[in-house]
Formats: sequence, C-alpha cells, structure tokens
Amino acid sequence: MSDNTENCGCFAARIDKKQIEDGSEFAPKFDENGLIAAMALDAHTREPLMLAWMNRESLRMTLEKGEAVYWSRSRREIWHKGATSGQIQKIIEMRTDCDQDALVLLVEQAGGGACHTGRNSCFYRAVTPGAPAALHFLEGNR
Repeated sequence: MSDNTENCGCFAARIDKKQIEDGSEFAPKFDENGLIAAMALDAHTREPLMLAWMNRESLRMTLEKGEAVYWSRSRREIWHKGATSGQIQKIIEMRTDCDQDALVLLVEQAGGGACHTGRNSCFYRAVTPGAPAALHFLEGNR
C-alpha cells in the first residue's frame, strides 16, 4: 500500500523546537517504526478506553473520517476500529502533547465497549502499589 500522506497537507513539517512546542501547526513525530501512540478516552467521563498505535496513513484516515483508525501491530494492517464489531470510536476531540509524539483521542464509543474482551475499557484492572504482581478488578467495567 502506498503512503498517501506525504502530499496530503495533513501534517506540517517538523522544523524546530519552538514550532513544535508553541506553534499552531500539527507536526506529529512518529517513532522509528513509523508509529505514534494514541490513547482513547471516553469524551464524557474521561475514562481511559484503550491504547493503540497509528501510522501516518491511519492518522490521515482518522482526520478525514472523524473516526478512530489505528495500525494493528500484530496484524500489520490498517484497523478501522469498529468496522466489523460495531465498536466505532467517533472523534470528538484530538489532542497532541508538547513534543507532538503522542495523541489523546476523546471519543464517543459505540457498540458496547472498546475492549475485545467485551468490557467498556481495556483498563479494567488496577495495579496495587506495594502488592507485587497483584491486580484489582475495577467495578462497573463489564
């Protein structure tokens, strides 16, 4: 598959630190694998739903569609979240951090939940400090 993002006008060139940190142009930084982390949060409750990855093409598609499109590292393919399951994530707002190397997606989650386990969130267990290897299941995440 060809990368249609080079000339799409979706992203600005990364010029210098001032432009990246204080500028008004979206100039995402992809890692050595061509990926950027994307954390999906419920737009209304701010509950963390899932962490996924985007490449240039999936980020471009997300911006065009207004729905979350990720890169599946295990399947090595574009993954339009919910295209087959109905668990569409409608983008309400997208934020980037100071370095523009991570994204937060505020989404309206359709289809009963974000997690492939059937839960609302992939983050349904808490790690308890001071209790090695102990997990605590959170309430109301089914």
